[in-house]
Amino acid sequence: MEINQNADQTKLNSIYEKMHNEELYLPGDEELVKEQTVCLNRLYDFNMTRPDEMVKRDRMLKEMFAEIGEGCYIEPPLHANFGGRHVHFGENIYANFNLTLVDDTHIYIGDSTMLGPNVTIATAGHPILPELRREGYQYNASVRIGKNCWIGAGAVILPGVTIGDDTVIGAGSIVTRDIPSCVVAAGNPCKVLRGVNEHDREYYFKGHRMPAFLK
Repeated sequence: MEINQNADQTKLNSIYEKMHNEELYLPGDEELVKEQTVCLNRLYDFNMTRPDEMVKRDRMLKEMFAEIGEGCYIEPPLHANFGGRHVHFGENIYANFNLTLVDDTHIYIGDSTMLGPNVTIATAGHPILPELRREGYQYNASVRIGKNCWIGAGAVILPGVTIGDDTVIGAGSIVTRDIPSCVVAAGNPCKVLRGVNEHDREYYFKGHRMPAFLK
């Protein structure tokens, strides 16, 4: 019995190495699914919390996530393949309704970043070759989002993408490649539109001037 348990653990360790190294693997492994189900049960419980159970939510997120700093707020429902197990949040991060984290490998989000409703951050992909997809093969690539970013509603961030600090991603954007720091980027595929500039110090929204006390 002990030999079988050791063999199962060795196999699971090998799968985890592949999950986090952009290698092909089969996500339907029985032992992996068991571990994933434990994470998903915790996520279910988080999503069933009441709005006035903030202390409970905070405690649960600390148990569910790989890392999560102080002052973070996630509006349920949250969706995550591994219930946040591979998610690393800094401090003071805000996520609106229906954040989807395909966290089959690591997702890193820096301090003070805001995520609009219905944002999807995906680390998992599948081979183009039909034969491999038929067998169920998958690969994962980590996503990194910097500090003080604003990810607009409905944005989709694909595997392997890095977004720099202080950047704004427009609503509905499909981010297929890296985006640098301190820019406004939008579209499908998402492209840099401009840098953050002096105009942004004068106007906070269209023709609305910045209040004097904020200049």
